[in-house]
Amino acid sequence: MKAQVMAGHLIRRLNQISTHTFAQHMQKSGFELTPVQFAALDAIAASPGIDQAGVANKIAYDRATIGGVIDRLEQKGYVTRSISKQDRRAREVRLSEKGSSVLEEILPIVTALQNDILSKLDEDERSEFLRLAKKAVY
Repeated sequence: MKAQVMAGHLIRRLNQISTHTFAQHMQKSGFELTPVQFAALDAIAASPGIDQAGVANKIAYDRATIGGVIDRLEQKGYVTRSISKQDRRAREVRLSEKGSSVLEEILPIVTALQNDILSKLDEDERSEFLRLAKKAVY
């Protein structure tokens, strides 16, 4: 019996390729940053003062573990947290000067590595893949 090609398996493998490619490029560039940390930095840059739950929602990440991601970014000096004036239970997050600088430096690297993730596809196939992936996700 021939094994079926399953969407879930291909998506998992593509995620592994994406994560590995991201890690290689970050390491080559001298940064210790995971894809989730990058996504959080990018979300915080887009919405300064966002709370941790908002970051989790923006990057589709587990609310229970986003605190650890933010902790690591804070330890690296990339973000600052403060208690919200509107809700004392919430912590607002902002990029630090260092975080803004790092994000500015790595954005071109992350943009460039996107082609490496889909390196086996030509330009038209990449466009089609992105169109279909967006349709499946949104």
